[in-house]
Amino acid sequence: MSLKILHTADWHLGKRLDYFSRFDEQKAVLEEIIAIADQEQIDVILVAGDLFDAFNPPVEAIELLYKTLKRLTNNGTRPVIAIAGNHDSPDRIDAPDSLARDCGILFAGKPNMRFAPYQIENGFEISKGDVGFLEIKLPHLDFPLRIIVTAFANEHRLKEYLGEDEQLGLNEVLTQKWQSLADQYCDSNGANILVSHLYMNKKGGPVLEEPEGEKPLRIGFADTVFTDCIPSQIQYTALGHLHRYQEIGGHQAPVVYSSSPLCYSFSEAGQDKHVVIVTLEPQKEVRYKTVTLKASKQLIRKKFDTVSDAIDWLEAHQDCLVELTLVSEISLTQAERKRIEDSHPSIIYLIPEVHSRRDGQQEVLVSRRSKSINENFADYYRHRNNDQSPSEELLALFNEVLGTQNEKEN
Repeated sequence: MSLKILHTADWHLGKRLDYFSRFDEQKAVLEEIIAIADQEQIDVILVAGDLFDAFNPPVEAIELLYKTLKRLTNNGTRPVIAIAGNHDSPDRIDAPDSLARDCGILFAGKPNMRFAPYQIENGFEISKGDVGFLEIKLPHLDFPLRIIVTAFANEHRLKEYLGEDEQLGLNEVLTQKWQSLADQYCDSNGANILVSHLYMNKKGGPVLEEPEGEKPLRIGFADTVFTDCIPSQIQYTALGHLHRYQEIGGHQAPVVYSSSPLCYSFSEAGQDKHVVIVTLEPQKEVRYKTVTLKASKQLIRKKFDTVSDAIDWLEAHQDCLVELTLVSEISLTQAERKRIEDSHPSIIYLIPEVHSRRDGQQEVLVSRRSKSINENFADYYRHRNNDQSPSEELLALFNEVLGTQNEKEN
């Protein structure tokens, strides 16, 4: 009989898109993940880091996480392993562990988390435990699942994890630690996996794009952890951090970023988001597939040359989040902005793109003294706004203010 795992990551609960709340979308997509877990008869859930978007997430995000993880345990019968990512406070992730463990939720906030043997009442058993390792026995399976667990560590926590070997660098130390655990616990009589939140790539492979707004993960003396660190006994590596689904290669078994459950920046516009379903048996190659998540709104980037074309498109595409670029030679009037904003409920960014009127001919320098005050204002406006000319409405407002000032002086 085979074992089925659902791999997800990078929930970023509490994250907003500029001023726009994503909480309802996050709630909907987590409901979708719960439904997939039940429909697919999943045995184990892995959440590979960045549970929250900030060290101090809002209360509603904390409540949503705990309620979702509890439901994913299927009344304590299905183990849920959730680790900290670079956005998470490790202490916050570890804090509820003793209580959560009774519900079937296993947290790992730090990479040196020690798991202890434990029996869930009427459920699964943690049959073996060590620093960064646990073995799980499920009642309906005749083989155990072994998991090497490495949560994210920043440079302040890294020394504790690396110990006296810090100068060796992260790749060498992880190779030693992971291989030692694999040699001790991961024989061919069980299913063996690794879960971590790292920037990982295959040696010599293309540079993988990190999500917009993410700080590159620079840990110790290494910018990248390479897949040749992974022990040969590992049948599947479940990663978090990169928001695009990808299997990065460089190891005999799959090394997979599952993707975030929804698009969190416009650099992710157009990406499909997934969870990964992994089927394992001892001594066999894993089978895995993606399930596309559909509950969140699309993020769409659009560019138009006219306000009327933009409004026509916006009115026809109401259920999405939009980054709208308008190409013009003069700034938008307030009336035009209002028409655009009234045509769609979720315009996150409205970006003017300047088309300069310059034809390449050499400019004739004219003394500011020989120009009218309106011409000087227009020159100043273009200087401060990437050569974009002020609108007639703005010039009229300038003259109104100027007239008021002249009246006061007189």
